[in-house]
Amino acid sequence: MVSRAERGPLADWFWTIDRFFLAMFIFLMGIGFMLSFAASPAVAERIGLEPFHFVKRHAAFMIPSIAVMLGLSFLTPRQVRRTAILLLIISLAMMVLVLFVGQEVKGGRRWIWIAGLSIQPSEFMKPAFVVVCAWLFAEHARQPEIPGNLFAIILFGIVAALLVAQPDLGQTILTTAVWGGMFFMAGMPWIWIMLLGIGGAGGLLSAYYVFPHVALRIDKFMTGEGDTFQIDTAREAIIRGSWFGQGPGEGIVKRIIPDAHTDFIFSVAAEEFGIVFCMALVALFSVLVLRGLSHAYRERNDFNRFAVAGLVLQMGIQSIINIGVNLELLPAKGMTLPLISYGGSSMVAICVTAGFILALTRHRPEKRAQDRSLFRVPHGMPAE
Repeated sequence: MVSRAERGPLADWFWTIDRFFLAMFIFLMGIGFMLSFAASPAVAERIGLEPFHFVKRHAAFMIPSIAVMLGLSFLTPRQVRRTAILLLIISLAMMVLVLFVGQEVKGGRRWIWIAGLSIQPSEFMKPAFVVVCAWLFAEHARQPEIPGNLFAIILFGIVAALLVAQPDLGQTILTTAVWGGMFFMAGMPWIWIMLLGIGGAGGLLSAYYVFPHVALRIDKFMTGEGDTFQIDTAREAIIRGSWFGQGPGEGIVKRIIPDAHTDFIFSVAAEEFGIVFCMALVALFSVLVLRGLSHAYRERNDFNRFAVAGLVLQMGIQSIINIGVNLELLPAKGMTLPLISYGGSSMVAICVTAGFILALTRHRPEKRAQDRSLFRVPHGMPAE
């Protein structure tokens, strides 16, 4: 145990970090690793790989992911901002590059091969985008003459255009929802919020008519006609699991779900461990988001408040989309369950998000000094 009397970087980190948040992130990653044993062997065998191929890769991705999360948690808010700006520049450049040399999968260009690894730049863009927009909103709130809001709108337009060009409608919706939430928290006039809502609805309508695969998924969701094998199989797995599941390794339906280890791992969890387990998983994500929003509510620094709220909203909305698809409440969309699903880019990027959250929610001496100053009697004034 690290002593409070010590004053080294590790001791300061240990006593200032939100240890509940840290435990939650690592616990959810542990659940994801456990579920990889249930979900991935059947997928690996189906495509001709040895049974524990994805389990081993999941474990290999966890090591650098946790290292990234812990490393980023040591940063100060200023260092978080600078890291996010650098990461955003790199990820946007890679998102442009991926349109020309990216790997095409299921009609979309979202991945690029670097040093033998398949990387999805948009995953790393998301936490960086949230932090940079939080800074822009905060700068405008601090000095209205700085056009921070305008720059945030321009940045959002660039990001949305690159995501649509891939095309990746799911990430576009997620990014828009998170940015809209931060836009609201920044105190924007209702007319702007209404215009954003109208623009979002218009964008969805345009996507329906412009992108055939979007129209196909929405039509299948609304009518139940067409190739709904994966969704139907996921629903069957959830129903078969009932309240308490079939038991570890006893799932049968999971063996025929094409993306059981990524987009539909929630259905595998339902079949083997039951609806009660899934409800507990939803509760964990809910607690994580609510704790983050509680931190943001108490935070007096605008940048920290907007950034923490935006980052936990990103994790929460992504979880809602993934779980909603599994429960057939939303049209099919390839989006991972944060900290749970298999995926190198997704796991490392989510741990970047977690690292930023841990860094921005630390109890720092300057924050305590600011809190005390609120109750200090100004010099020359009588105490009541």
